Amino acid sequence: MSDFRHLTPTMLVSPQITSGDVAKAAQDGVTMVINNRPDGEAADQPEGAEIENSAREAGLDYVAIPITHAGFSEAQVNAMVDALGKAKGPILAYCRSGTRSTLLWSLAQALLGKDKEEIIAAAEGAGYDISPIEPALDMYVARGQQL
Repeated sequence: MSDFRHLTPTMLVSPQITSGDVAKAAQDGVTMVINNRPDGEAADQPEGAEIENSAREAGLDYVAIPITHAGFSEAQVNAMVDALGKAKGPILAYCRSGTRSTLLWSLAQALLGKDKEEIIAAAEGAGYDISPIEPALDMYVARGQQL
């Protein structure tokens, strides 16, 4: 059962998805799926290749930016910025609970120069707390303002 949560009208996040969720996302107008969950994190999770195949069969773009519990790297934030920039419409990002996807999206938004309070409000509106990454968010906001 899909649990797509809107951060913005064109950015959705979700806990782990299935092939059926990919079909639902396509019906809802999603054009890109971003996988933020590494393979092998849990025995019962679908592998990324399965979700990628489902996405491609549904005509969706697919990007894998796996985030482990070790945290976020600058390369991952930059990869998210790149993916967001290449999307041709609404995006669905997923991980185990949707939290890592939301956090990575938030850091990417900060680097893109978006307002910190708006980023926090969007995450909260979808049911996610981004306070654990506020120091990094501040750093990326400052970088985004310099670009």
